[in-house]
Amino acid sequence: MKLLKFWCHIPHMVETRAAPRFRVLKPGVIEYGGEKTVCTVRDLSISGASLHVSDPIGIPAKFTLVVPEDGLKLPCRVVRRTDFRIGVAFD
Repeated sequence: MKLLKFWCHIPHMVETRAAPRFRVLKPGVIEYGGEKTVCTVRDLSISGASLHVSDPIGIPAKFTLVVPEDGLKLPCRVVRRTDFRIGVAFD
């Protein structure tokens, strides 16, 4: 019973994204200025995505994301960066 009372008082995160994201695991390519960087698309929505990259150094603020499996080629801009993740919004 104590655990239940504790759980009820924990603030829950509220989803604030414009569109729901779906967890995926798809190969992708980041294209910019004639360069290509392999990435993994980790989640995807109609408004953006989260990408895993092995080396984020040199990836610009705007690029084209290609997801061959889905036939997608989307211009996007970076909205969040961490060590190996890049959050993008589609333009």
